[in-house]
Amino acid sequence: MPEQYTHGHHESVLRSHEWRTVENSAAYLVPHLRPGLRVLDVGSGPGTITVDLAERVAPGRVTGLDVAADVVAKAAALAADRGLGNVDFATGDAYALDVEPGTYDIVHAHQVLQHLSRPVDALRDFRRILAPGGVVAARDVDYRGVIWYPEVPGLDEWHDVYLRVHRIVSGEPAAGRRLKAWAREAGFGEVESSASLWLFETPEAREWWGGAWADRALRSAFAEHALEHGVTDLAGLERIAEGWREWAVADDGWLLMPHGEILARG
Repeated sequence: MPEQYTHGHHESVLRSHEWRTVENSAAYLVPHLRPGLRVLDVGSGPGTITVDLAERVAPGRVTGLDVAADVVAKAAALAADRGLGNVDFATGDAYALDVEPGTYDIVHAHQVLQHLSRPVDALRDFRRILAPGGVVAARDVDYRGVIWYPEVPGLDEWHDVYLRVHRIVSGEPAAGRRLKAWAREAGFGEVESSASLWLFETPEAREWWGGAWADRALRSAFAEHALEHGVTDLAGLERIAEGWREWAVADDGWLLMPHGEILARG
């Protein structure tokens, strides 16, 4: 069975994906980027990180890979708008990459492994296609570790519902803390671990993040999965959406999302 993506590709989801850049989502990889590298960006989504990578490794070539053809088309349009000739996008399967061994210097995956039921198998295939001396770079949020203030009941409900929906649909929402273990199980001889945070606390950031999640709670694939699997009902989703709105307008509002990161070699 093909993997399912917990969030889907509703506008409220892509709104957050399009915010991601190398600076705010892959800073741990920056010291390892240099001109001429060959990079595969697995789960590239709308391509905002991918095109940043392409600019940093030019004249090296970057390929973005995603399962959703409509999102791949969106990413290709972004690259064209940026005038980049060293990046391309394609659809593909993270478990069975149609790539020869030794093809890439870097295989990058941001917020991907958490949504896979077999992350170790995916990491094994990433390892297979690395060139000698290459590195797999992965970063995933740890949803169990998300913390916020003030203590809004709707967000307590969201946290419980989200963790259950994610695990039912596919993957592990607390992936961040597991990346090192997964990489070692996949056979990597050297695994360097780090961690970083997303923090949403300014009025603008709260309005943007809270608004996106309020919409996501009612209109995205997450909402559909929650209803389909009986994790909550429409009234519950409405309470969650209202909780996000309440948090977004709280002057003391603060939300932290921890991420695990790995650089895996060998």
